[in-house]
Amino acid sequence: MKKFYILALLSSFYFGMSQETTVEDALRYSTDNLTGTARFRAMSGAFGSLGGDLSAININPAGSAIFNHNMASITASSFNTNNNSNYFGTRTSENYSTLDLNQLGAVFVFVDNNNTGNDWKKFAVALNYENTNNFDNRLFSAGTNPSNTIGNYFLNFAQGIPVSVLDNYTYSELSFAEQQAYLGYNTYLFDPDSPDTYTSNIPPGNFYQENYMVSTGYNGKLTVNFATSYKDKLYLGINLNAHFTDYVRNSTVFERNNNDPNIGVEQIRFSNDLYTYGGGFSFNLGAIYQPVDNFRLGFAYESPTWYRLNDELSQRIRAVSNDGPDVYVDYYDPNVLNVYPTYKLQTAQKITGSASYIFNKQGLISIDASFKDYSITKFSPSNDPAYIGINSFMADNLKTALELRIGGEYRIKQFSLRAGYRFDESPYKVDYALGDLTGYSGGVGFNFGESKLDLAYSHSDRNYNQSFVSSGMNDTARIRTRQNNVTLTYSINF
Repeated sequence: MKKFYILALLSSFYFGMSQETTVEDALRYSTDNLTGTARFRAMSGAFGSLGGDLSAININPAGSAIFNHNMASITASSFNTNNNSNYFGTRTSENYSTLDLNQLGAVFVFVDNNNTGNDWKKFAVALNYENTNNFDNRLFSAGTNPSNTIGNYFLNFAQGIPVSVLDNYTYSELSFAEQQAYLGYNTYLFDPDSPDTYTSNIPPGNFYQENYMVSTGYNGKLTVNFATSYKDKLYLGINLNAHFTDYVRNSTVFERNNNDPNIGVEQIRFSNDLYTYGGGFSFNLGAIYQPVDNFRLGFAYESPTWYRLNDELSQRIRAVSNDGPDVYVDYYDPNVLNVYPTYKLQTAQKITGSASYIFNKQGLISIDASFKDYSITKFSPSNDPAYIGINSFMADNLKTALELRIGGEYRIKQFSLRAGYRFDESPYKVDYALGDLTGYSGGVGFNFGESKLDLAYSHSDRNYNQSFVSSGMNDTARIRTRQNNVTLTYSINF
């Protein structure tokens, strides 16, 4: 019962608000995928106390001071996402692949070899760009809903809105809630039975429904890193990060029923095109301590990312109705691009503790444990009535989640063999809406002397629930997402 209560709360935050301010959107920018160089991905990102890799500085900025030489790397990845959906017992599957140049960076190392007695002998500066998340995806769900119609989405928005508003104003003059009511009103999904209440024209019964979503885009991060070492025992670092995001989602829900062949709405097709773009800022602080030659400890802090985001939305709807032998097709496309005011989003913050052991420079094992506080996620201005409810929900229902990453490497002459495991806990206190993520990885590398070539494979699984519409019905499809990624990195010392 508690699961469905939480889903009802989630859906309620869409009502009367702009479509962009949702928990789903907040978590899109708070949860990270495993990206970066091939060596980093092959070991599942367990680099908090290891350093010596350009992607490792995203976990612990002190890691750039581990480098002994200037180095640059470039990385390309093949991303494959498979979504398996179960909606009222009907199973569907959608597969999508893309190729991406996802990492490019360099580190510059300055060493004082003049025996001046200075214990701060090494200083490193790094510049690195990574796509921290790839939003390219396709999702298709279909099945027969035994009781609920997507027409309730429009009907719920309409209740309480005077019919005079829907009769005398155009789509572009209305608020978001009024626009949703206007779409349903102009395709005769419901009729008024009083000045501000409405009755559905959709006959009750079973409803065959489809949900098709295509998304593209990325979340990118440009990092400027500074690090230094003290007696080659203590390493300290800081990152200043600029974030960039570009997200496009095209979604269509379709419904068909044969509940009453004589009268009523038989089909609905509702399409939304959402474009979100913007940027943000964050910083990292980190330290690595090496008490003995073969053992390292790491600690790092990652601040929230403070975003400024913009949303643009366009909508259209088509309905088919019958009245005895007569069939009516009502199509409404307002041909309007809704451009919403810029809003702010603060994401989660994270602390990471790490330990690693190096076996005679021939092999290593590394463990990272992170605690990411999702409960501080919030939209701003926080005192705006549009954000009070959703911010309160996230504070009460999101939690501090564990991220565990384990990686190992073994060298055989110029070859390196690598493997890793990771576990990312759900950000929800009750993980019904979004489940835990588990993943594993492996890879090989070859050292040419002044350059290296690394190859990695990574796999992850996660379950979550996907609504067809944001309110009016709480029925969801259960999605199992499997990601398979192949990554290739070329690195060179200079």
